[in-house]
Amino acid sequence: MEKEIIQGDLWYRVHNIEDVVSPSLLVFPGRIESNIRKMIEIAGGTEKLRPHVKTHKMPEVIRLQMKHGITKFKCATISEAEMVANCGSKDILLAMQPVGPNLNRFFALQKKFPDTLISCIADTEEVIIKLSDLARKTGIETHVWLDINNGMNRTGVPPGEKALRLFNRINDSPMLVAEGLHVYDGHIHDADPEKRREVCDKAFEQVTELADELKRDGVVPLKIIAGGTPSFPVHALREDVQLSPGTLLLWDFKSSSSYTDMDFQHAAVLVARVVSKPAKELICIDLGHKAIAAEMPQPRISFFGLRNYVMVTHSEEHMVIRTKDAESLKTGDPLYGIPFHICPTVDRYDFVNVVEGSQVTGQWAVEARKRKITI
Repeated sequence: MEKEIIQGDLWYRVHNIEDVVSPSLLVFPGRIESNIRKMIEIAGGTEKLRPHVKTHKMPEVIRLQMKHGITKFKCATISEAEMVANCGSKDILLAMQPVGPNLNRFFALQKKFPDTLISCIADTEEVIIKLSDLARKTGIETHVWLDINNGMNRTGVPPGEKALRLFNRINDSPMLVAEGLHVYDGHIHDADPEKRREVCDKAFEQVTELADELKRDGVVPLKIIAGGTPSFPVHALREDVQLSPGTLLLWDFKSSSSYTDMDFQHAAVLVARVVSKPAKELICIDLGHKAIAAEMPQPRISFFGLRNYVMVTHSEEHMVIRTKDAESLKTGDPLYGIPFHICPTVDRYDFVNVVEGSQVTGQWAVEARKRKITI
C-alpha cells in the first residue's frame, strides 16, 4: 500500500497510549455523532431512518442515535434486538428470518418487551405458518415483513406472483400483521456514484411494481425498508422508504476508499504494537486474525504514518509487514490504522476504548457480540 489515510491532523493519536493494551479498538464519540448528524441530513430527518445495529453492537451508540431523535432500528440477531430493546427503542426489526430455536427466542423477546414493536422478516410459507401458530399459542400479535430478493440472491423472494401470494398469506394468517417489504441490496457497491444510482434504481424497479400492485389491492400505506450503506444516498431520495445504513456510523477503509461521494468520518481506529523485528525491513505486530476482520484480501488495514508497506503474513496473533520504515520503528511502538471492514472487526472485541480529547477515558462493552444476553 502506497498511501496513508489523511483525515485531520493526527486526530487518531491517544496521549495516554501507554495505558492502552494492544491490540484494541478505539472509538471516538464525537466523530460518531458527526456521522449521525450527516446520516440524518442525507435522510432528510429521522423519520425515515432505521439504522442497522450489526456494525457496532453497542448500547452507547444506540443511545447516541436516540439522543438525536432516531427511534427505529434494524438487527441481525436476537442478542442485538434484546440490546436495543434494553435501550428503550420502541420499534425493532429482526432482519434475519427466525428458524429452529430462534422462533421461540423471537417470541420470548416479544414477551419480555411487550411495549416494544419487535418485528421480523420471512420469505417462506413454512416460516409464516410457524410464526402464525406461535403467535396464536402465545397470544402475541406478530408483525412480519416480507423479505424481497432484488438481485443479491442471499435471502428473500423475487418480486412477482410468489411475493404477492406470500404477502397475502402473512396478511391472512391469524395473529400476524403484514408490515411491508424488506429489500436489502448489498450486492450493489459500485464506486462510481452515478453507476451505483443507476444499478440501484434498476434493481428497485420490480420492487416498485410489486408495491404498486399491493397498493391497488388495498394495502395502503405500504411500508418499505430498503438498502444498506452503499445505496443509502440513492434510497434517501425515494418517498416513504425507510433506510438502514450501518457501516457509516463508524466508517472503514473499504467505505472511504470506495464511496468517495459519502462524506463520513472514520470513528473507529485499531491500535497495535511492534512486537518483533525479525529481519531487515520486517516488523511483526500483534494484530492477528483474532484482532481484525480477515475475510477480505490484504490489505486488511490502512496504517497512519506508515508508507510503502506490504503485508507478508497474517496468522492468528501476528501480522508481519515489510516496510522501509522498519528501521525507524522500535519494539513496543504503537501503530494506528483503519480496518478495511469494521463490522466483523468490532465483533472481535469484548470492549472498545473510548477516546475523548485525545485521551482514553473509559470503555464501552460490545454487548451484542454475545450470542445470548438473557434470551
